[in-house]
Amino acid sequence: MIHVDAKPHIFSFGPASTALVVIDMQRDFLEPGGFGAALGNDASPLQAIVPNVESLLGLARDHGMLIVHTRESHLPDLSDCPATKHANGQPGLRIGDMGPMGRILIRGEPGNQIIPQLMPIADEWVIDKPGKGMFYATGLAEKLASRQITHLVFAGVTTEVCVQSSMREANDRGYSCLLIEEATESYFPAFKQATLDMIVAQGGIVGCTAPLAALQAALRKDMSHDSIPNR
Repeated sequence: MIHVDAKPHIFSFGPASTALVVIDMQRDFLEPGGFGAALGNDASPLQAIVPNVESLLGLARDHGMLIVHTRESHLPDLSDCPATKHANGQPGLRIGDMGPMGRILIRGEPGNQIIPQLMPIADEWVIDKPGKGMFYATGLAEKLASRQITHLVFAGVTTEVCVQSSMREANDRGYSCLLIEEATESYFPAFKQATLDMIVAQGGIVGCTAPLAALQAALRKDMSHDSIPNR
């Protein structure tokens, strides 16, 4: 087992039973000309975490962990988009409307793609989710069960919406969860901090959080231990 110095307690996991989940690192949310920016948000805080998510992906790949990428997306006919969700936002900037990078949050559109720096590679899963949480209407729970996954490490955007929703869904399903602090972000810094505080409150009511350096140190220690010859 690998032991990470996390809040509010040590997070222990085995790579074979752990998946890294990268939530919604999509062009429409991260790029200056995307949907998020069109709503008046500053996308630069989200862009700033990309190197950290790249590093996290590298760690997971090096240690043979399952990697799951999610995209918030809908079918072109919007049959999987509830009327209440479709009604959110200003006219012209709603789901399915034509945005700066094609139809907003529609599968197959340019803006709905994961940014090039974090593009999934062979054998990594891509889950298109019509809701904020990653389990709703995706079949992901059954897929994870087939791989005997019990622990989840989270990254992505935005911290207070899709990341937190997915962690709470995972917690309800019995997964042990860790969020890497520098690999998640919000358009609103105060929302990110509030979410981190909520996750670890009451002894880790939703899960744990840790800096990327803590995970790196734990994995280095494990590799160093494995390299010591038997005596």
